[in-house]
Amino acid sequence: MFLCTGCGLCCQNISNIKELLEFDLGNETCKYYNGIDNSCTIYEDRSQICRVDEMYHLKYNKYFSIEKFYLENAKVYNGLQKSINSTKVLE
Repeated sequence: MFLCTGCGLCCQNISNIKELLEFDLGNETCKYYNGIDNSCTIYEDRSQICRVDEMYHLKYNKYFSIEKFYLENAKVYNGLQKSINSTKVLE
C-alpha cells in the first residue's frame, strides 16, 4: 500500500492532471481539498486517478513493478514538498 504523508500537496497541484480539471478551483487546488487538515472531503468517493494503488493495478502494472511505481510517486510528492519548503524559506 502506498504510504501517503498526508501533506495535501497532490490536492493543491492538480492543474496538469486532465482527469481532475473539472475539480480545479482555478488555482491548481482541488475543490474537495480541506486545507484545515489536508484531507479530502470525498475521500471514499474520490476519483480513480487519486487512488495510487488502484491506478497501479488498472494502468501502470504493465510498465512498473509495484515497488518502482511507489518510488516514482514518492519522487513526485517529495519534489512537491521540497519545492514548497524552499519557497517558505524564501518568504
